[in-house]
Amino acid sequence: MPTSAQSPLVMLHLGLGSFHRAHQAVYLHELIETGDSRWVLAGGNIRPDMAETVAALQAQGGAYTLETVTPAQVRSYTRIESIKTIVPYDAELSGLLALGADTHTRIISVTVTEAGYYLDAQDRLDLNFDDLRADVTAAGLGQPVCTIYGALTAILRQRMQGTAGAVTLLNCDNLRHNGDRLRSGLLQFIALLPASADREALLQWVTAHTSCPNAMVDRITPRPTPDVAERVLAATRRVDAAAIMAESFIQWVIEDNFVNGRPDWEKVGVEMVASVAAHEEAKIRLLNATHSCIAWAGTLAGYHYIHEGSQDPVIRQFAYDYVTDDVIPVLSPSPLNLAKYRDVVLDRFSNPALKDTNQRVAMDGFSKIPGFIAATFRERLARGEGIASVAMLPALFLAYLQRWHRGQIPYTYQDQAMVPALAHAICEAADPVAAFCADVPLWGDLAGDARLVAALRRASARVSLFEKEKR
Repeated sequence: MPTSAQSPLVMLHLGLGSFHRAHQAVYLHELIETGDSRWVLAGGNIRPDMAETVAALQAQGGAYTLETVTPAQVRSYTRIESIKTIVPYDAELSGLLALGADTHTRIISVTVTEAGYYLDAQDRLDLNFDDLRADVTAAGLGQPVCTIYGALTAILRQRMQGTAGAVTLLNCDNLRHNGDRLRSGLLQFIALLPASADREALLQWVTAHTSCPNAMVDRITPRPTPDVAERVLAATRRVDAAAIMAESFIQWVIEDNFVNGRPDWEKVGVEMVASVAAHEEAKIRLLNATHSCIAWAGTLAGYHYIHEGSQDPVIRQFAYDYVTDDVIPVLSPSPLNLAKYRDVVLDRFSNPALKDTNQRVAMDGFSKIPGFIAATFRERLARGEGIASVAMLPALFLAYLQRWHRGQIPYTYQDQAMVPALAHAICEAADPVAAFCADVPLWGDLAGDARLVAALRRASARVSLFEKEKR
């Protein structure tokens, strides 16, 4: 990085995937387009993922084309140029560590998916995962790491040892209270390190010199397929090996809790607020959980794309009833118009131009049940209210899981939080519904609850009928 006083400030992003490039990078690009070039982006991955895309971005100087499409099928093309530094991957994460410890870097943002935080229902680090346990040991010895906690620990240790100053850690994943949970997981991780001269010093430094704002992010961003680059070439005459596409809708709501400055995002539509709680709950329950519902049901029905399931009247009714019957009542009163939000979400999912796959949206069910869905069960039961409509979502996932167990899912199912042996054991149990409901990582204090089991039995019977009708 340049070191002159005029050098721009840096937001370093860990997780250089399509969503970051269709969301956070777009907002900063739009701010730069207004003439405010005080901040730029740098980005790289903490694992050797997306090597071809990263190489393409390097070759293009960090620039790429974003295609957006409206529900009316209107396509637009924008050259995004806010990412000024692409950090190539190496096992030591040397480039990320150097940038993270640079005085110009004032924000470190992350997108690693929900399962990448390894948090159980009580927000404790789940050390059943081999890579997390290995990272605790490796981070203590200063060896290569591969988890978000290991990477941040290494960066913050170097930052503490230098003179870079305070830094904001900005979570851009779909977790409830995502900033609070990132902070909790990181401090737990550091506390687990082998006793050393700097463990307590690092804990104290991180506590005093970082902030972790909660944030809500929203934009449907399918995995890019070759036809995206083909449309970009036809529309712009530009060969772009890193082109991506997304829906036209975009939203970002952030708690204004930054310890060392931030871009003036509010000038380009970011909502800077005192609390994101209402937006966060609406998005997680009305959008994220509904998205998963449609992906699981759509796969069971033989569909490939989200829009196909969204346009199926039976599947759409599953999603509509879940939100209307069980979610809106527990989130009301709300500063948001939840019924309108529901309808906008279902219309967005129905956009055929997105060609968003069930494979992408169905992934990580073992973190989405506790993260997106279990709270509605808990709150409905605490109020003495029914759970028939929300029960359809885990019942659909269980049926999906049983298909996976039999090798009948027509694509590779990815789930960082799933322990395959335990998932197979649930499906092989004499009573799969009871075994599924007894899983503590999925259900926390509701595990084994007779009301949960009874509701899922009834919902599973409905799912079985649905599957028969779709054969």
